[in-house]
Amino acid sequence: MIDRPRLLAAYAKAREVLLAERVPEGHWVGELSSSALSTATAVSALSIAARHADVATRTQYEALIAAALQWIFARQNPDGGWGDTDKSLSNISTTMLVRAAAHLAEQTASTASRERERPESYVGSAALQRAEDYIAAQGGIPGLRRRYGRDKTFAVPILTNCALAGLVPWREVSALPFEAACLPQSWYRFARLPVVSYAIPALVAIGQAKYFHDKPWNPIARGVRALSINRSLSVLQKMQPASGGFLEATPLTSFVVMSLASIGRHDHPVTQLGLKFLVDSVRPDGSWPIDTNLATWVTTLSINALGTRDGTDHLTPQLLDWLLSCQHTERHPFTGADPGGWGWTDLSGAVPDADDTPGAMLALHGFRELVDWEENDSLSGTLRVAHHWLLALQNSDGGCPTFCRGWGKLPFDRSGTDLTAHVIRTFPGFLEDNLKYDQDPAATIKFFVEMREGEIRKATKRGFNFLRSQQRSDGSWLPLWFGNQWGDDDENPLYGTARVLLAYRDLGRMGDVPAMRGIDYLLTKQNADGGWGGPGINGEGGMGKAECRVPAPNTGHSPFPIPTSPFASSVEETAVVVEALCAAADHPEVRKAVERGALWLVEAVETGRSHEPSPIGFYFAKLWYYEKLYPLIFTVGALRAVVELGGHDTQLPASGLAPSS
Repeated sequence: MIDRPRLLAAYAKAREVLLAERVPEGHWVGELSSSALSTATAVSALSIAARHADVATRTQYEALIAAALQWIFARQNPDGGWGDTDKSLSNISTTMLVRAAAHLAEQTASTASRERERPESYVGSAALQRAEDYIAAQGGIPGLRRRYGRDKTFAVPILTNCALAGLVPWREVSALPFEAACLPQSWYRFARLPVVSYAIPALVAIGQAKYFHDKPWNPIARGVRALSINRSLSVLQKMQPASGGFLEATPLTSFVVMSLASIGRHDHPVTQLGLKFLVDSVRPDGSWPIDTNLATWVTTLSINALGTRDGTDHLTPQLLDWLLSCQHTERHPFTGADPGGWGWTDLSGAVPDADDTPGAMLALHGFRELVDWEENDSLSGTLRVAHHWLLALQNSDGGCPTFCRGWGKLPFDRSGTDLTAHVIRTFPGFLEDNLKYDQDPAATIKFFVEMREGEIRKATKRGFNFLRSQQRSDGSWLPLWFGNQWGDDDENPLYGTARVLLAYRDLGRMGDVPAMRGIDYLLTKQNADGGWGGPGINGEGGMGKAECRVPAPNTGHSPFPIPTSPFASSVEETAVVVEALCAAADHPEVRKAVERGALWLVEAVETGRSHEPSPIGFYFAKLWYYEKLYPLIFTVGALRAVVELGGHDTQLPASGLAPSS
């Protein structure tokens, strides 16, 4: 039995730290990890653009390039490669991008005026030779292609970057059908494009770079593509957000910029606005994150983790207004999405999706005690529009994709179990809210409610059928959005299973066979230390295949050694599993596992380890990041769930903390 005063103290501490992370406006912004992948692509883009810039601009770019390369090479892993973050295992993709960036920077510096001091060269250095050896050991270009399979979303941009640096021949770069961008947006899903839905900007820019540097021999193909150049560029320009950053993402924006600059379109508005985004988003240490921020996402996660059990001081009118303002109210130029959804940030580059939208909707339900719903037509209308948006996104298989219905050729665009479960969790709130209208005599309202309730119940049934069909033989579910770098194929069944179980919890179905199988899976994966995750994800008690993937000891090349213990649990995974298992803690075996996991989290809070994030990024794209607030948010949500197992006999005082400045 976990000591309750100790549990309450740890929960109160984590809760107050999370509340203190608010910005003055009352919401959360968080902080994404700096990324060697992002920083390398930015260096490449700036290096090519600098060749066409005036003296002042070129000097500015060269300073950014020098600082970025210094940051990158200080974080080389002992094996000679780079991971996406300073906590990531090396991978061939990021290492090839770093090598290309160093060569492009050197080529740009070689044309610099003699009056200006040339930046340090890394080409020919021992560090870059170790990188060359690492790339060779990983199989070079064939190894890169094996990493991504038939998905060209990342393989082609990486090879394009290398071709621009003169490191691979252009024949190794697959041609992308940029002319397809001229089709009506609603036709994209039928065109069987070789890239995922969010990568249309790369399709256009990289496709044109390949055409420019290595024209097809077929005269018909050359003619069709030549006629499509200006029109597809117009499509690209319409997709670009006001910030200049496609998806607010440095890699995607950099690939677009370097491609266009390389074909003589340095002065094109898309290139110039993209360069402005890169200059504006660089960090003081010279690095770039994978994305600008996840403000909307971490805010809704925080609201939902805090709940209302121990006060509602954080649910301010200012926060409500901000969250409502993040809803997209116009048809989105990037994906063609209808109004009604939320993206991951309040910045212009966000795209509405099926994870951030239910997160925002669940957070808005947290304001129930503070808002008169019968009088607040605006809030009720907002949620009705959002539900309609989610219902329209559901695929024919019953699952929910990320951005666009019907894109299913590549892994990213398929229905996801974590997304589907998140959407399902919003349905009880919709039905409950509409009970208020049952007494309204207006026939139109009654008809609307009955029709919508029927749709919701049908969508719920189809969603659970999809989840049941996707459950693996061991009882687990794989998520789309979060991976584990130590797991088989970088997968994270712990996160996926825990998130799916929350849908069974919220709809009162924890007794269903799939839920019980998911619980059994999580119980068998608890590590010896009481936590979950880390390198032990693939085996019972922290043992398994991942043990053989432990990197060699740090040799002194990098001051940022990556994890080496095959038994280390992670805060993020332990917390999401504990929260999910709390819903079945009436079973003694589950209760024991919950208490051991909660004790692990309590000790993490007491020692400050609850602030230590782990790479938990997009496994489907082999792309990694970590977010500073994830471990703290997940810890608060888990400990609150554990506290509530003991009832409401002990209430915590409201923190009274003001947002940080």
